Amino acid sequence: MSEIIKILKFEEGYRAKPYIDTEGFPTVAYGIKLGPRGCPIEHYTFTVPEAVGSIWLENLLANNRLQMNGIPAIVDALQHCNQPRSDILYSMAWQMGVDGLAGFKNTLALIAQENFTAAASSMLMSKWARQTPNRAKRHAEAMRSGSYQSYKGVII
Repeated sequence: MSEIIKILKFEEGYRAKPYIDTEGFPTVAYGIKLGPRGCPIEHYTFTVPEAVGSIWLENLLANNRLQMNGIPAIVDALQHCNQPRSDILYSMAWQMGVDGLAGFKNTLALIAQENFTAAASSMLMSKWARQTPNRAKRHAEAMRSGSYQSYKGVII
């Protein structure tokens, strides 16, 4: 059973009021980008109830999955993943966009070869891992182990 919603809710946290994320994008709810980098936060004068944020998250996640299915390297990697590993790829696509995930060419190739230990190491040698080290460590451990153990006490 997928735990992606729980993972994203934990990793992203929830903010009802729009804010500027660490990359400079106006963002709301569970890490949902609202506009271009540098757009003044004052342009966003609303709040998003948590129930609405959850529905928005589920719908945007479904769109991400459709986009991922159009990229052969991602499809190939997903075909070799159990549910926890698939959820990690979905989470990475949520955080950095599907194109951002597609840029992990070596990692995706290692996953497709079922070399999950090397894939986890590759994940940790990225700019993404330097920017969000704790998340990257949890994700890499889940990719290596094929389990949600790195989320014990958080989602399981």
